[in-house]
Amino acid sequence: MKEREDCFLKVKNDYLKFLKKENIYLGSAATKIISLKRNFIPMCFWIEKKYKKKGKTLFLGLSGGQGTGKTTVAGIIKIILKKFFRRKIFVISIDDFYKTLNDRKKISNKIHPLFKTRGVPFTHDINLLRKFFTMLKKKRFKKFKLPKFDKSIDDRLEKKYWYNIKERPEVVILEGWCVGAKPQSNLLIKKPINDLEKYEDRESIWRKYVNQKLKKEYKRIFSMIDHFIFIKIPNFKMVFQWRLLQENKLRNKSYYKKKIMSYSEIKRFIMFYERITLQMMKDLIKSASIVMFLKKNHGIKKIIFRKF
Repeated sequence: MKEREDCFLKVKNDYLKFLKKENIYLGSAATKIISLKRNFIPMCFWIEKKYKKKGKTLFLGLSGGQGTGKTTVAGIIKIILKKFFRRKIFVISIDDFYKTLNDRKKISNKIHPLFKTRGVPFTHDINLLRKFFTMLKKKRFKKFKLPKFDKSIDDRLEKKYWYNIKERPEVVILEGWCVGAKPQSNLLIKKPINDLEKYEDRESIWRKYVNQKLKKEYKRIFSMIDHFIFIKIPNFKMVFQWRLLQENKLRNKSYYKKKIMSYSEIKRFIMFYERITLQMMKDLIKSASIVMFLKKNHGIKKIIFRKF
């Protein structure tokens, strides 16, 4: 217990500063402190134990519905692992691996118009994702660059803004809404679950293609992850409310020509994510090593640690 108290004292100020910087005003300072002690510090001790057991780079997948706070959770984990455990940690979003807007336009013309919209499997650059894992798993590490995606311009940034990986990290977190997603049966794919699927994918070409990618390329990518952390939302309705908050946050942060979504655009946009999000709520709740259950107010209800 003393070690955990030492950890708390060491990271508390950085943790609170980070929450303020991220505009996380949920609850009082006391509530945030309780969450640090009850949730995030035990989680990081668990991660440290897994890293020591493996003895080399530990790969973590962090997933959850849109607006659940994946980036914030990853940021908190990074602060604790770096500040207290002195680990070299690298966090990247699967969003950074999106294909360029131009490439998405090409596949939308060639395969299905819905592929112009970023998000679902096949809108990521699989070759870059594969390179990310293979470069970090090589015995002899060589520095390399990874892309950065800017949602406000809906495109990849120029290479001069890319991540420059100069040394091998000890802990890697790949965060993203579909990290660890599993395919569905063909029977489930046939039945549309929302208006987008019903009217814009009448022949189910788009969703079948997405499902096929989950069965093959994405399955191979996700198999390279050691453990998954899943943020479980109370219900899918919360995705819309939280995405709205996220979009307002992005609007305040962005210095680029705005491509921020309106209320009606968000309603349509989340339909792209609905099928896989609902399936992940069934699958990851059973298979993830850590499951974080969220309340409707975005707070953490409880965390389950599994002995895998």
